[in-house]
Amino acid sequence: MAEAAGMFVIRQTIGSVLCCKCGIPMQPNAANMCVKCLRSEVDITEGLQKHVIIRHCPECDSYLHPPSTWIKAQLESNELLAYCTKGLKLRGARMVHAEFVWTEPHSKRIKVRLRVQKEVLNGVVLEQAYVVEYFQQESMCETCSRIQANPEQWVASVQLRQHVSHRRTFFYLEQLILKHDAAVHAIKIKQMDQGIDFFFANRSHGVKFVEFVGKVAPVRSRHDKELVSHDTKSNNYNYKYTFSVEISPICREDLICLPQKIAVSLGNLGPLVICTKVTNIIALLDPFTLRQCYLDSDQYWRASFESLLTSRQLVEYIVLDVEIISPEVNNGGSRYALAEAQVARLADFGKNDTIFFIKTHLGHILKPGDQALGYDLYGANSNDIELDKYKGLVLPEAILIKKSYEENRQRKLGKPRAWKLKSLNMEADDSGGRHDQEKTNTEYEEFLRDLEENPELRFNISLYHNKEYQPSEMASMTDGEEVPSVPLDELLADLDISDMEDGDDDMRE
Repeated sequence: MAEAAGMFVIRQTIGSVLCCKCGIPMQPNAANMCVKCLRSEVDITEGLQKHVIIRHCPECDSYLHPPSTWIKAQLESNELLAYCTKGLKLRGARMVHAEFVWTEPHSKRIKVRLRVQKEVLNGVVLEQAYVVEYFQQESMCETCSRIQANPEQWVASVQLRQHVSHRRTFFYLEQLILKHDAAVHAIKIKQMDQGIDFFFANRSHGVKFVEFVGKVAPVRSRHDKELVSHDTKSNNYNYKYTFSVEISPICREDLICLPQKIAVSLGNLGPLVICTKVTNIIALLDPFTLRQCYLDSDQYWRASFESLLTSRQLVEYIVLDVEIISPEVNNGGSRYALAEAQVARLADFGKNDTIFFIKTHLGHILKPGDQALGYDLYGANSNDIELDKYKGLVLPEAILIKKSYEENRQRKLGKPRAWKLKSLNMEADDSGGRHDQEKTNTEYEEFLRDLEENPELRFNISLYHNKEYQPSEMASMTDGEEVPSVPLDELLADLDISDMEDGDDDMRE
């Protein structure tokens, strides 16, 4: 501004002095020494820790934080870097940067390069880098030591049970447990006939797991304890705790006849309804009026009921004609449209002329020529007590549940999917033999198909890229309508973590 006004301005320059040691020109500082000479005179890393011994548990891959806390951390992770730098005594120096120096994973050594700053010689701040080497000393933590000594030694067990003829609920629950690491403290997981058993080393871990299951499924639970030992001198008692958790037998796509008391409390819903969603709340849909109501866990267990027909009894139908009778509605994020349809059982098609005229809530996705899965009430033998209480109730001949893509799936049979799921590392129950294993594989395939068809079902599930999948296969799709599939943008790409860990969770396709 002074120059613009034509005034003479004296420019300030920074003078230089000669280093008192080597004599080279430099900017003046309090020590009158250049950086090289200053470092030769003063080593700010002198006396700092450069070799540290840390205790590592090879079983659970955790590190001891004295006096008794074990911290889980992977190699070259932020957690391990924080653990390594937290306990260092810098003696007045200030750490400004830290990073790992690569070492062989089997070398039992971890190297961290630190950059520190410290004030020396009349207020001059010097910065210097040095490497700290950590020596891993293998030592099992208390929990792993107890498991190694006696694998059957547990303090709390959680017995999950659902009294139904399939395992679809447990396949879904398994994915929720994996996503939220709910069973990270389980020392053993065992598959049972109608459920899964989880074993924990602490009672608090079992209680926390039961609370998690109660948030994702309608359950009721009870607990018992058994005295293991008693020290009369110190008056200490050791117990084993058992938590029995029963999951509601109501599953998604089940057909239900509501008890009269519950139907009245829900505003005269039904009485024939379809279960559309199960979390800790059961969503019920009337397929003839498109009304939807919800039952929480407490409401269900106060007056529990069972399904009239389950997904194991679904029958294939072919749609001959569809006529929309009401506009499409959106109930809780799901779309439905009431329609009148002409359908015939696929098993009867071409053998007889039996045609059913029914109402369906799937008018928005069905069109003539499609196949659908539904319940055959025309030929079903029902002995449900609640159904008999409704005098004069006229049952429909069929109730459609969902659209079927079986014909198109046959053309893609044997081709790998673009995605995979993780699975819990649990002991399989071999008491049922080969027949039970084939049944489980069939039910698991049905669960994978449900994930492809229902975006809401896979909302809380982590899906991963399948390395065996060839992208070129996407180009050759089936003739006609495309089979539902999982969009690639929903898949997670981080699959290498399990390759670096011994005994990590398996991947299932």
